[in-house]
Amino acid sequence: MEKTEQTKPRVGISTCLLGFKVRYDGGHKLDHFLADTLGQFVQWVPVCPEMEAGFGVPREAFRLVGEVDSPRLVTNRTAKDVTDRMLAWTRQRLAELEQESLCGFVFKAKSPSSGMERVKVYNPKGVPVKQGVGIFARAFMQHFPNLPVEEEGRLHDMVLRENFIVRVFAYSRWREWLQNNPSLGGLMDFHSRHKLLFMAHQPGLATELGGLVARASQHALDEVLAEYEERFMALLHRRATHRTHTNVLHHVMGYFKKELAGEEKAELLEVIENYRRGLLPLVVPLTLMNHYQRMYPHPYLERQVYLDPGPLELQLRNHV
Repeated sequence: MEKTEQTKPRVGISTCLLGFKVRYDGGHKLDHFLADTLGQFVQWVPVCPEMEAGFGVPREAFRLVGEVDSPRLVTNRTAKDVTDRMLAWTRQRLAELEQESLCGFVFKAKSPSSGMERVKVYNPKGVPVKQGVGIFARAFMQHFPNLPVEEEGRLHDMVLRENFIVRVFAYSRWREWLQNNPSLGGLMDFHSRHKLLFMAHQPGLATELGGLVARASQHALDEVLAEYEERFMALLHRRATHRTHTNVLHHVMGYFKKELAGEEKAELLEVIENYRRGLLPLVVPLTLMNHYQRMYPHPYLERQVYLDPGPLELQLRNHV
């Protein structure tokens, strides 16, 4: 697979996850995978809503109160409503983050300001339901609807982790391409490079996205690019499955059908079948595919993002 230099994606993150002592109790929530492993390949942009909004460290803890869809942010002990102050800071911070060229965000789970989902919201009787979204997290996701977002807790799930990282790097490539005089021909090239990746995530949506590219000349380029970005990020949000990966592997194998000997074909089919049955991780058939690509190079496969998922240290394709 042809290697191309890619700028490290800039990714927002709740500051406490990097080990900074900014939590209400003066502590942190250092996540070693994020700080030590993924941090080698992305540029973190730390954000701590409660500290940056001026509430200090340590501070009285907050919680969400009221309606699930529009809760208020109040202090735990004194019940002081600080929602308006937090929202005013949030509007300013989102405007600043527009200039950061972010390619994703990792939120702190369960936080009343930064939790992405299942945050406790207390009703007037003090009974919580885990259906809320943090004040800042909700505003961020509404402001940047195409950006990949996750919580550190969910990233312990290897399938969710892989999907998030794939989306971050895909969005980074997209942003990088947009900065380099985008054109219709360039869009067709970008789409071609990602075609197998799209097929692995959702074949039907991949076909629809290809149709958008095919009809692009009939519309204004800026409108096409905006729609393409929205749809291709929605497509990658759909997690790939053993079935869809298997279909792509058979598709890739077709490029070698004239070169492979009978025993090589049988071995490759066996490996693909064992992956389909869940007996092998995806990295095994992909390693074999890359071996044959080096032996019998094909120009189309040479440029496919699917065959080069990312740095070995991130162990992508090892757990899916």
